[in-house]
Amino acid sequence: MTSVAIVYFSGSGHTHLMAQAVAEGASTAGADVKLLRITGEQIVNGRWQDAAILNTLNQADAIVFGSPTYMGGVAAQFKAFLDAASQAWFAQQWKDKIAGGFTHSSSLSGDKQGTLLYLAVNAAQHSMIWVGAGDLPSQYFGKQDGLNRLGSFLGIMGQSPMGASGEEPALESGDRLTAQNYGQRIAETTQRWNHSGIAA
Repeated sequence: MTSVAIVYFSGSGHTHLMAQAVAEGASTAGADVKLLRITGEQIVNGRWQDAAILNTLNQADAIVFGSPTYMGGVAAQFKAFLDAASQAWFAQQWKDKIAGGFTHSSSLSGDKQGTLLYLAVNAAQHSMIWVGAGDLPSQYFGKQDGLNRLGSFLGIMGQSPMGASGEEPALESGDRLTAQNYGQRIAETTQRWNHSGIAA
């Protein structure tokens, strides 16, 4: 069975909801999905450490990276994880794994493209195979389901207005649909890649 690991940080809960939706889509395609949440508690003396998460990522066929966009880039907690994962880079343990990414912010733009670019470059440094969104914005075809409503193609984006303190996070329905489709695309792409006889 194809294994998909979704590793992400979520501050207010919106990126967590996106991760769950990606997982739902990948599960629909028959993948074994692991949700791996990065937390501040995993950072000790400025260094991220969680051997169990790294081991799960090393064993996965595909890794999907997720972070909210803070100040035009990935969250500091997620950057600490990516820096610590350089040990996998030295051994090229993620080489030829399928990769993808997603992000969320409260602004319509929020410079989310900067976060996706960073995630894609990180995957390239690990010699991974990056998969883009794969869905045209549905409004081009007169549909109102909100699929890829933000028009992102490198990876997927979500956007929710900044809520009041203590307010339960919610994901826009089109962003949820986009994330589910992306999870399915990641799983199906991984299955094809693994069955091609090319992947290590």
